[in-house]
Amino acid sequence: MTIDHVATDKLLTTTRSVRKRLDLTREVEPQVIQDCIDIAMQAPTGTNAQNWAFVVITDPAKKKFIADAYRNGGEMMAGSGYPPPLEPGDPREHVMPKVMESAGYLGEILEQVPVFVIACVRGRVESVPMVIAQASTYGSILPAAWSFMLALRSRGLGTAWTTIHLFQEKPISELLGIPDDWTQTVLFPVAYYTGDDFKPAHRLPSDTMTHWDSWGTHR
Repeated sequence: MTIDHVATDKLLTTTRSVRKRLDLTREVEPQVIQDCIDIAMQAPTGTNAQNWAFVVITDPAKKKFIADAYRNGGEMMAGSGYPPPLEPGDPREHVMPKVMESAGYLGEILEQVPVFVIACVRGRVESVPMVIAQASTYGSILPAAWSFMLALRSRGLGTAWTTIHLFQEKPISELLGIPDDWTQTVLFPVAYYTGDDFKPAHRLPSDTMTHWDSWGTHR
């Protein structure tokens, strides 16, 4: 089978973080979520461990609890100076206020989003001193999580990769019954998106971020 690279490239370059265009009024069918998880679980995983799990949350009280944790985490971030300011003249400088405003908006409406999905991986990287083990642990779930986003996008649904709720990971794990030896890695608020399509984003030039054979060697 020949893969349509034009369609594939469009999928890869227009899968955006969707916050303001989440449709809060349209129901998301459980089977659609399950289908996207099925696709996500075809992603590669370290040593074929398949040590992943997806927790789907639709209960309003639990969504409210997680949304409050997100908002509290946002307040903590705002007071911490994170993210650090960009250097003057950085081409991303004009975008950051929009990104932060969008993240704030998501916090305001988060519990109204139809479905939450939390991707988890078995293991606790904070107790593992070796970089290889830490990289392998996250490397076993992040490809699947990204595939989940792509599968949603191809079906007309949007989401955003969010981690601010992790300021209160333990209380949320207790709320959802997630075992102590599992790590939450990302929260996806999932909904159909409004509007017709998305465009590729403005990014830094790839040639300035690509190093050939030695760091700092660019073509």
